[in-house]
Formats: sequence, structure tokens, C-alpha cells
Amino acid sequence: MTSTGTPHPTRTAHPPHTALTLASTLLTATVALYIALVALGNITDFDSNQQFVRHVLAMDTTFKDDDLMWRAITSKGLQDTAYVAIIAWETLAALVLIAATWFWVRRDLEQARRISTYGLLMLMLLFGAGFIAIGGEWFAMWQSGDWNGLDAATRVFTLSGVVLLVIHLPTGAPRTAADES
Repeated sequence: MTSTGTPHPTRTAHPPHTALTLASTLLTATVALYIALVALGNITDFDSNQQFVRHVLAMDTTFKDDDLMWRAITSKGLQDTAYVAIIAWETLAALVLIAATWFWVRRDLEQARRISTYGLLMLMLLFGAGFIAIGGEWFAMWQSGDWNGLDAATRVFTLSGVVLLVIHLPTGAPRTAADES
């Protein structure tokens, strides 16, 4: 404490545990675990989702409308490059969300919120822009009965969005006289 009765500037007290910080911690950890397992699965069972990406990009199970088929990517090299980029993005998002979870556990709420936001936005970009918009619409994945990942992508996009909203809810921390001045 300084002579004015305020906490020493280099020593910060941890904010109190609240239900909202607990929810933010556990939800961030859940999404981190999920995407880490997705990335690990894609790395250790590379072929399964490699085939998925190849079929979506090749558009070989769509209605084969001539007005759309010019979009198809049939080069296995380009398909595999896209798949490796997806895995790298998932892995990076998992690491970011694991770091965010650590900050939540340490109750460094500002860092936790910022890092969680980055990781969750990474997932929303991958699953929203990447899978729903590009895969679903540009490559007409919605037309495929066999290689349609829109439901799974929508679940991850929605989960990430809900967690993003929760971590940015006002904390409702009690205001002090010092806050008012």
C-alpha cells in the first residue's frame, strides 16, 4: 500500500471469482479443447478429412451445373495445400484459446478477453467464411449428399459466437467512489 491507501502500482489484486468469469473460463477451455482435438484428429488421421476437402473443392458430388463447375479446383496439390492451411489455422486457434484459458485461470481478465476474442474470431472466420460461405456457397457443398459439412460448421460458428458474447458481457463489478471521480 502507498501512503494514500491505494494498492501499490506494481501489485494488482486478482479480481473476485464470479459466475461470469467461471463461465468464460470454462467455455473458452471447452472451445480450446474442441478445436485442439479437431486439429489433432486432422493431423493423426490426415486422410479422412483430406478426402472431404478434395471432394468439396473438386465439386464432384454436386449437381454439376455448368454455370458453377468452373469454380472447381481439381489439382490435388492445391486441394492438399488448402487442407494443410486449414489444419495450421485450427492448430493456431487452439493454441490461442489454450493461452486465453490460462489467462482466465490466472484472472487476468483483460488479457483473457482479448486473447479469447482473437481465438474465437479465428474459428468464426474459418467455419463461417471458410466452410459456410466459401465451401458451402462458392463450392456448392450444400448440394452434396456425401460431403456436406454445413451442419458441423454452423455448430462451431454458433458455439464460438455464443462464447464470444459471454466473454464480453459486462462484469457487473461493483463501482467504487474512486470509479465515480
